[in-house]
Amino acid sequence: MAGPSVPAAALAALLAVAALTCCAVAEPPPSERSALLAFLTATPHERRLGWNASTPACGWVGVTCDNANSTVVEVRLPGVGLVGAIPPGTLGRLTNLRVLSLRSNRVLGTVPDDVLQLASLKALFLQQNLLSGPIPTGIQKLGGLERLVLSHNNLSGSIPFALNKLTALRVLKLDGNHLSGSIPSISIAGLGALNVSDNNLNGSIPKSLSHFPRESFAGNLQLCGDPLPPCSSSFFPPAPSPGLSPGPATGSSKRRKLSGAAIAGIVVGGVVVGLLLLIAVVLCAVSKRRSAGAREGPKAATSSAAAAAGSGATRGQPPPASGEGGGMTSSSKEDLGGGASGSAAAVAAAAAGGAAGEQSRLVFVGKGAGYSFDLEDLLRASAEVLGKGSVGTSYKAVLEEGTTVVVKRLKDVAVQRREFDAHMEAVGRVEHRNVLPVRAYYFSKDEKLLVYDYLPNGSLSAMLHGSRGSGRTPLDWEARMRAALSAARGLAHLHTAHNLVHGNVKASNVLLRPDADAAALSDLGLHQLFAASTAARGGGYRAPEAVDARRLTYKSDVYSLGVLLLELLTGKSPSHASLEGDGTLDLPRWVQSVVREEWTAEVFDVELVRLGASAEEEMVALLQVAMACVATVPDARPDAPDVVRMVEEIGAGHGGRTTTEESEGVRATSEEERSGGTPPAAPTP
Repeated sequence: MAGPSVPAAALAALLAVAALTCCAVAEPPPSERSALLAFLTATPHERRLGWNASTPACGWVGVTCDNANSTVVEVRLPGVGLVGAIPPGTLGRLTNLRVLSLRSNRVLGTVPDDVLQLASLKALFLQQNLLSGPIPTGIQKLGGLERLVLSHNNLSGSIPFALNKLTALRVLKLDGNHLSGSIPSISIAGLGALNVSDNNLNGSIPKSLSHFPRESFAGNLQLCGDPLPPCSSSFFPPAPSPGLSPGPATGSSKRRKLSGAAIAGIVVGGVVVGLLLLIAVVLCAVSKRRSAGAREGPKAATSSAAAAAGSGATRGQPPPASGEGGGMTSSSKEDLGGGASGSAAAVAAAAAGGAAGEQSRLVFVGKGAGYSFDLEDLLRASAEVLGKGSVGTSYKAVLEEGTTVVVKRLKDVAVQRREFDAHMEAVGRVEHRNVLPVRAYYFSKDEKLLVYDYLPNGSLSAMLHGSRGSGRTPLDWEARMRAALSAARGLAHLHTAHNLVHGNVKASNVLLRPDADAAALSDLGLHQLFAASTAARGGGYRAPEAVDARRLTYKSDVYSLGVLLLELLTGKSPSHASLEGDGTLDLPRWVQSVVREEWTAEVFDVELVRLGASAEEEMVALLQVAMACVATVPDARPDAPDVVRMVEEIGAGHGGRTTTEESEGVRATSEEERSGGTPPAAPTP
């Protein structure tokens, strides 16, 4: 009987071993796990990913393995708040990685060397980051790459000819950078999508790329050739292949080239001489007119002032609350009677109107010294109206060299030159990713101009309220939270680092960037430059205690920020909500009345509900923060840094200070709890 039992025991052991082998979970090599952990440990990130050594790497957020779970083939971490440069010796150790996506973060530095070691890579998505420097020629080592997307970074330099080595490339997107020079002749048979728009490229488009649509090359002012308008002789030809140089020219061809250059020189010289003569005539006429004006005395001065007033007759209408367009505050598309050409004339008139004033010049502040234009360049700039606000008109000005800026033409400035200079120097020192600083200013007796960076993505107001209906993409909850946090961070920086009051926090003064976390507050501190009657216009954002708008406080700024948070939550514009029915109900009071009646869910924007927003607890928590900010008593409002902390806690998934039970108690939206009642009527946008 004992004999048969031995084989049976052995068989059972074999079956047990087989079962363990079958059920064991395959894992990537330890080197890949340690590479991922080293990458995450060395890279600051705003969101918790839950990577740890006690769980299988193939189950980590954003990590995908092959079918056998034997190696990592994809790492996708879009929009998780990565900050800083990619540490070396981390991702480059994932030798079988096929897809890497780190888009919509804040990755800094040059294109990581680690990425260039991934020989198996098929797709690289690094768009909407803060990468700088040139596109490395080492990119050619990624011979199997099919998709390369580096859009909306700060990359500079030329487009490398080495991209021709990527023979498998199907998609190439380099738009929204600072790339310069000519486009190389890229001849990749399978290239089906190309975008190099919104750079500083020049010269003619190579014939090998001329079949792509105009949109692929738009926004490069010095680019020409099919599909763009034909080139003139002033443009450079596309860059030739490295190592190749033009062959020697024959004598006849050389003579023809010299003849063409001579003709071009004669034409250009004639134009320059003609312009110089015209300028001389104009200067003489102006000089005679000034002399005559000086003799005529006060009467001529009065006439000149009236003419200056006439030139600004189109300024001063307040904009609609739902501004459109991009780049500057209170954007609108009102009929100004002049169109783009009229706008250019207005900017020129603004600069020229005081050019003869005392020491009138363009003064650069802060990092504005990096610009290389002067007042004369502004005179020659093409311009278009972005919008009219209560303190002036904003223009988008495109200089001849291709730089685009925003020029704000102020009206009714009540301070003298010394005070204006001191204030501009103070606000010009502000440098923060969530604040749009002044880059330059111009002050004369008749005209005051401010120059800002141009942000083409428009304002939060336009995104939130513009053209609601079909064909528009509503702002989702994540985008609204990021905008709220950006505004709060910018305001906290002004209060704590510079002791400055913003004075005009509102949705049309929150300008958007491709990086959703880098929305910027504009129109910093302008309230101190105007008379009380001009600065007092708040459009529903002004704190109740702010009687003298030139003496605003940190707490009045926090009140305005609270109204902005309510605007993000409700989707309703305070400018429209301030006159509801009998004119006694503004947006904060309406929200308070709804919450008091326990109809909290009725507060939230219907577009968020339509999008299926699943962050109801976060919405309730942000509502509590907003209500604290709009407290009637200033001392009851939190400080701006405290608002930042609370919003960050909500964004991290902690729900702020609101527990689940409290949220359920506040929402109270069921039919039984309503007791047959209906909520107060919402303000109509």
